[in-house]
Amino acid sequence: MAKLILVPTPVGNLEDMTFRAVRLLKEVDLILAEDTRTSTVLLKHYDIRNRLQSYHKFNEHRQTEKIVERIRGGQNVALISDAGTPSVSDPGFLLVRACVRQGVEVECLPGATAFVPALAVSGLPNDRFCFEGFLPLRKGRQTRLRALAAEERSMVFYESPFRLQKTLAQLSETFGEDRPAAVSRELSKRFEETVRGSLKDLLCHFSVNEPKGEFVIVIAGCGK
Repeated sequence: MAKLILVPTPVGNLEDMTFRAVRLLKEVDLILAEDTRTSTVLLKHYDIRNRLQSYHKFNEHRQTEKIVERIRGGQNVALISDAGTPSVSDPGFLLVRACVRQGVEVECLPGATAFVPALAVSGLPNDRFCFEGFLPLRKGRQTRLRALAAEERSMVFYESPFRLQKTLAQLSETFGEDRPAAVSRELSKRFEETVRGSLKDLLCHFSVNEPKGEFVIVIAGCGK
């Protein structure tokens, strides 16, 4: 029976692909990619010469049903994002939901995701944690932060270099500047770095050192 396969891709180092992921990307009938330009680099590296089609947040609403019909018609389809596991802060949820509702099998390979290594090296409690991904850009942002102020578990956020300083300032204002935290960037890449300290320390660090790369912020829970 044909199915949808979610295939994690490296968050940085191309060597983090699994043998199984490479094999399946060569075998499926179609690969859906968040950005075909980014994915082409990965596919060329592993000599994967399969059909590639764009599937991203700007077209997923109109493409989802067509893709489900392809799978129902007997085609195996793989979904990849620019980095990490599809549908985790990346396109994919709508397609998975549509497949589940229509009885189409969905499989997800284990593999790379940015928040796990960031959490593991943070030095903060990780026996229980909550993954928040990207905060709302505007509407609902402050409401979400206030709701998390009393969260007892460690919290994990994704952020871009362009908003990192603003986000650290808002986190410091809401959670308190002494709240322990860690910021990781460029995970698995040459310039991988994790900076640890209070939110005040981190804000000072990135005020002096220009934020570059993609960031994962881990913050200790209230009372930790």
